[in-house]
Amino acid sequence: MKTVLITGCSSGYGLEIARHFHTQGWKVIATMRTPCRDLLPDDERIHVLPLDVTRPDSIALALEASGPIDVLVNNAGIGLFGAFEATPMATVREIFETNTFGVMAMCQAIIPQFRARRAGTIVNVTSSVALAPMPLVAAYTASKMAIEGFTASLEHELKSFDISVKLVEPGYGPTTRFTSNGQARMQGLIPKPYAPFAQKVFMAFTQTGEVTREADVAEAVWRAANGSSHQLRFPAGADAIALAGAQ
Repeated sequence: MKTVLITGCSSGYGLEIARHFHTQGWKVIATMRTPCRDLLPDDERIHVLPLDVTRPDSIALALEASGPIDVLVNNAGIGLFGAFEATPMATVREIFETNTFGVMAMCQAIIPQFRARRAGTIVNVTSSVALAPMPLVAAYTASKMAIEGFTASLEHELKSFDISVKLVEPGYGPTTRFTSNGQARMQGLIPKPYAPFAQKVFMAFTQTGEVTREADVAEAVWRAANGSSHQLRFPAGADAIALAGAQ
């Protein structure tokens, strides 16, 4: 039985990824900052563990409790929407701590066991903002673009140890908690001069036809984790796939 460790499983993509791997017969280590066992089926193949990817001690404890891992899915992330001019640098650093440095820290922690076994797969979940620029998400985009470059380089670095490194790029997911989870840090980030422009952006989001569902991302992660090809990037969701095709 193979084992997958997934970060950020309390909602949205992470929760659906955990459910998907479980239905495929895998042992699932579902991690979240505040564990909630009721979110997932009561099954011996599911283990819910606390994990804060911004804390090295939390990462070490989670990996020690997990045992050998076959696939690491770096899904944990926090959102941010607002004018960059109004975004405190402390908030920018907070975004990078989770979305960028947290992913890097998880990779650095798991690589030794993968290298020793000459087997393992890392799947880093980014965003379709890496496929096409979007307004009012400059800091968030920067945090995800950093992981795009990091992952592409790491893939070359670990190939000789038979370790696979993949990217999954979800599109716009209106049914996720992207906005509600970041509500507090987004307060005041749309100053009055930006309000008319922001309103147009909001309207564009509500009128978009093609979107990404949680199941789209779970399926893309599954394909990235189990595929035998050298494909690096896996756009997830109809909108992300369309953006990738337009590039």
